[in-house]
Amino acid sequence: MQKKSQQQCLMDQPRQLALPFPYHPRFIHSEFISAPSNAGARTWLGINQHIRSIPSWPDRRLLVWGDSGTGKTHLLQIWADRESALFLPGSILSENASIYWLQKIKEEWVKALVIDDADVITNHHALLHLLNLAKESDLPIVLSSRNPPSRWSVDLLDLASRLRAMTTVKIEQPEDNLLRILLLRLLAERQLVVSSSMIDWLLVRLPRTASAIREAVHRLDKATLADGGGVTRNLAIRVLEDLLSFDSIESLQETEEPLFFFDF
Repeated sequence: MQKKSQQQCLMDQPRQLALPFPYHPRFIHSEFISAPSNAGARTWLGINQHIRSIPSWPDRRLLVWGDSGTGKTHLLQIWADRESALFLPGSILSENASIYWLQKIKEEWVKALVIDDADVITNHHALLHLLNLAKESDLPIVLSSRNPPSRWSVDLLDLASRLRAMTTVKIEQPEDNLLRILLLRLLAERQLVVSSSMIDWLLVRLPRTASAIREAVHRLDKATLADGGGVTRNLAIRVLEDLLSFDSIESLQETEEPLFFFDF
């Protein structure tokens, strides 16, 4: 019986399983990236202030809207922490949960109310009750959504009128420099080491939106966990094929040059 070659033995060894630990973003003030694209929202929320302030919004209501991944949740979490606000993801406002949160808002420690992703709420009566209760309790309230209220599908007339009357501010798509910083930070948070030429390769081919950058890093992270390797051009082409654009772009040569991450 012939002995197996060293290469065959290595191939026969079971692949080590990579445990996919869930990724949890850190929504703290020091981690937020300020840029012209989010300056309007920061100003309306008074993010640069470090103490509680009385909002000057009409009816003490504000709605921050913009594309997915542009930092709405992060900004609202910063504001909620400073203002002792009750932070509610829109996805939890179901028919059964609404009564619980209507009681929770009356607790003494609650000084304001935040409803993130308000446009995904299907229980419109619950949202109307929260808006009314916040006004009765003289609590400032901030909502976030992907679209302005005029583009929401709301059949409840009282709610529709209140939403249209709210002050709204848009977070624009990030600038090129902010997209680069966002990509570097997301890769660093997942401990993905990527060459600088590969960073450039991705940035010139991915759509210039925050949601595309986040989706790309999510897929690359998942793929490297499954394959047990690093981020290469071939891997990116395989898992990001529907996101990448190759029109009139000269291919960059891959390099083994590592990119070491520091605090951005």
